[in-house]
Amino acid sequence: MSNKSNKRFYRVDSGHDFSVFMDRGQRASLHNRWTFEIAWEVANKVGGIYTVIRSKAYVSTEEMGDQYCLLGPYKEQCARTEVEEQEFAVGNPLHTAVCRMRERGYQVHTGTWLVDGNPQLILFDIGSAAWKLDEFKQDLWSSTNIGIPHLDIEANDAVILGFLVSEFIGEFKRAAEELNAGPPRIVTHFHEWQAGVGLIAIRTKQINVATVFTTHATLLGRYLCAGNTDFYNNLSSFSVDEEAGKRQIYHRYCMERAASHLAHIFTTVSEITGYEAEHLLKRKAEVITPNGLNVIKFSALHEFQNLHARAKEKIHEFVRGHFYGHYDFDLEKTLYFFTAGRYEFSNKGADIFIEALARLNHYLKSSHPDVTVVAFLIFPAKTNNFNVESLRGHAVTKSLRDTINEIQSKMSKQMYEICLSGRLPNTDELLTKEDKVKLKRCLYALQRTGLPPITTHNVIDDWADPVLACIRRCHLFNTVHDRVKVVFHPEFLSSTNPLFGLDYEEFVRGCHLGVFPSYYEPWGYTPAECTVMGIPSITTNLSGFGCFMQEHIADPLSYGIYIVDRRFIGLEDSVQQLAQYMYDFARLNRRQRIIQRNRTERLSDLLDWRNLGIYYRQARQKACQVVYPDYVDDDEGVGGRTINYPRPFSEPPSPAASRHTTPAGSRHGSDDEDEVDEEKELAELNINK
Repeated sequence: MSNKSNKRFYRVDSGHDFSVFMDRGQRASLHNRWTFEIAWEVANKVGGIYTVIRSKAYVSTEEMGDQYCLLGPYKEQCARTEVEEQEFAVGNPLHTAVCRMRERGYQVHTGTWLVDGNPQLILFDIGSAAWKLDEFKQDLWSSTNIGIPHLDIEANDAVILGFLVSEFIGEFKRAAEELNAGPPRIVTHFHEWQAGVGLIAIRTKQINVATVFTTHATLLGRYLCAGNTDFYNNLSSFSVDEEAGKRQIYHRYCMERAASHLAHIFTTVSEITGYEAEHLLKRKAEVITPNGLNVIKFSALHEFQNLHARAKEKIHEFVRGHFYGHYDFDLEKTLYFFTAGRYEFSNKGADIFIEALARLNHYLKSSHPDVTVVAFLIFPAKTNNFNVESLRGHAVTKSLRDTINEIQSKMSKQMYEICLSGRLPNTDELLTKEDKVKLKRCLYALQRTGLPPITTHNVIDDWADPVLACIRRCHLFNTVHDRVKVVFHPEFLSSTNPLFGLDYEEFVRGCHLGVFPSYYEPWGYTPAECTVMGIPSITTNLSGFGCFMQEHIADPLSYGIYIVDRRFIGLEDSVQQLAQYMYDFARLNRRQRIIQRNRTERLSDLLDWRNLGIYYRQARQKACQVVYPDYVDDDEGVGGRTINYPRPFSEPPSPAASRHTTPAGSRHGSDDEDEVDEEKELAELNINK
């Protein structure tokens, strides 16, 4: 092989070879190994854990087949649309255990989850066991001295779910022993404190099964960060019992801490969360289980670039309407930045994002006045519906577009008829006086006296809203002189949205840069989603995603992953660094941005569950070996290669495996996204070797 080929980075060389384990449960069946994954968000959309469980379901079922089952609460509103109810086959220990639970008076729903992989699931109706709540709480108190306040409904529901799960696991173990010759090897994997009571109950009842507990974010950590404390620099000095008591979450904290200590194997989703758990929960994680995504492979070489162009055009339409009357910037030189997530103003870094936008505005006005940045902030907040000015803007631009289309259609017919008569038409014949009047009416309607609105909705108590207060303080008012325009959209996007008309995924694809300067972010699905879509992003070294990228990529910046330091430097320096990153990105030309998007999209394999699923398997195997000393993993060491992305060499930027489907390359000197000069790529990105 030539030296040139050796230098290149190929997708197929990255990650762990998890595919060797995807046998639809043949190995698990041979070893009589069963895996149960328990979470409050199984078929119940609440937050990020739902995304983890749902997206991981495919690789879990490919690995374990029918030896894998999800357990959670039955929430009818979600289950109606996401669950296909059906009974397990007679003779299956799952069927026997479910029947025995029903005999005890509990309502249990079984079936498959209508997501990729169609995993089996068992959902327990919390209300059907409410009559035993006092008994469950007494058992918990007797065994652990953890008392649950009567008024904490969420904690009471967690207790009911936990004891139902422990009873079910006990019944399943007995049924499996009755129906099979050898003893079953059972692994139970619990996510977060809401499911952790089940682990506590299993261990205190001495049900001999392997247990794994994963914390995605510690309870106390989230509360402490929301309180504007210098969290990471004071982690070792917090009096955890006192801090939890002050915030009236001591009982929840005890449930989480007990689950983490009773588990045979404790895992967290990132190194930064492991560091946090070590100090707040007082246990070091044995395995780090980073979160992945189901990455869609494109058969055509540049399909993701085409999707970006189509989605960007839809955002263009929104911008034309929103900024009518002040539409004095060139959309070809306009960049779209965005941030999105739960409305945790400081934790998600919205405060330093807005502050950095104000500085970026100054930089661009001083040196690049022809470049415009439109920054979108998408956080769900309480609103009174869309504001009239936003809707009016889209109405008047639609009216103008419809009028022009009507005139254009009439003009083409008139031109055709006149040309048939053997002469060229003059201007007055094509654009009549009536047409000019219609156009003038539309132009007058486009005039506005005020500035374009900052927000698309009427925000309740807008004077107290932290985003709007920060925007006012930084004087980002969307004036004609501002090179940074701000749009606060206080609800999640959907394709039925009358302003955007595109869902979140399309919106992300249409933007140029995602900005997520979080202070507290145990993982960070938003920058991960950007990466798999080929959109560069800004993250921090306090997010799990940022730490993961720093660990596995030699030079994240050259792959379009900008990592702001929020851990080892002061807040002012972090704001300055973020503003500089955004300014550097705004100075890139179109060709440089295309190269960077191609580079970013190459990282998608790094975040694919087909690679990251190996960490969950390692945690389960370790738990098995603790409880079942005779258990030997036949495949130990297989697929254990370390993921490591070197600094990129110039390489055609899409899957090598799909190259044979690609049409001929574009002409030399064109701006097409597939044209990348191998020797000059680094130089064009202004990155020094």
